[in-house]
Amino acid sequence: MTAFVACLLGSFFLLPVIVFGGGEEEEQAVSGELNTGAVPAIYLQWVLKAGAMCDEIPAPLIAAQIEQESGWNPNAVSPAGAQGLSQFMPGTWPSYGRDDDGNDKTDPFDAGDAIMAQGRYDCAHADLMAGYLKKGLVRGPLIDLVLASYNAGAGAVLSAGGVPDNGETPNYVKVINALLAKYTKALEQSGAVPAGQRLAAPLREKALITSPYGGKRPSSAYGYHTGIDFGVGIHTPVHAADAGTVTFAGWNSAYGNRIVLRHAQRDGKSVETTYNHLFSLSVSKGDTVGVGQVIAATGNTGNSTGPHLHFEVKYGGQFTDPAPWIGLN
Repeated sequence: MTAFVACLLGSFFLLPVIVFGGGEEEEQAVSGELNTGAVPAIYLQWVLKAGAMCDEIPAPLIAAQIEQESGWNPNAVSPAGAQGLSQFMPGTWPSYGRDDDGNDKTDPFDAGDAIMAQGRYDCAHADLMAGYLKKGLVRGPLIDLVLASYNAGAGAVLSAGGVPDNGETPNYVKVINALLAKYTKALEQSGAVPAGQRLAAPLREKALITSPYGGKRPSSAYGYHTGIDFGVGIHTPVHAADAGTVTFAGWNSAYGNRIVLRHAQRDGKSVETTYNHLFSLSVSKGDTVGVGQVIAATGNTGNSTGPHLHFEVKYGGQFTDPAPWIGLN
């Protein structure tokens, strides 16, 4: 897994490991671990293999993409002529298809061949889109660009400078991002804010606080660090700190993929929490969420130099230290 590098907004010292949760020890999910129960058993080994090809394309993403492409129908054929589980066009298939299942033929209707070809395509285009991003030729989250390339072609993404606004591709990307929660193994959700806390922690696994709230931050428009940075790997499930409504879920140039939740007022003052630099979003603006619900996966998007979660609390419209709200002091 990619090593954590501190957030641009944060400092570079490390504090002791903070373990969220308490009571009896619970099983910890691996970041981005596949929810195997959601995948048809006959395809499971191939989804896991394809999801291990490169760090940028995990198994849950492979599975979510297959559901959107074919609904797990190995014999699917689209009106445009796309074939099999992973819906390869005949002209594209020869570049990525191999006899992965060892039956002496390379066939988009063979599940193993199709899913492994999908992994190769996605990983190759992750490298391609990363290069475009570095050169400033495209904008947006890397995975959104990869998915858009799968749907519309790399040329269309490059011509549009990002996800093409063609009436189909943006929805394709949105649906797959929403499906990620279904195919990601989530840790147990408490359904309630722990006793003695005002909010639940946004993570359920061990996390380093790599940059606390406050202090002078020349790179911040506010002159200080507006939240807490937790050093965790990409694809770690992010949980809602309280029940509320999604008021923003999308891209911000500084925060990257970002979610803002509005919660019930406290002492007549508004309460909001924000979750930033995310890999993917599992909710949309206007959705209602419960305490502990998985709303996203951690990432390294926006003004960030390494995978982490930047978590903020706004009370009465003003940033405040999240630590006491989630029981850290």
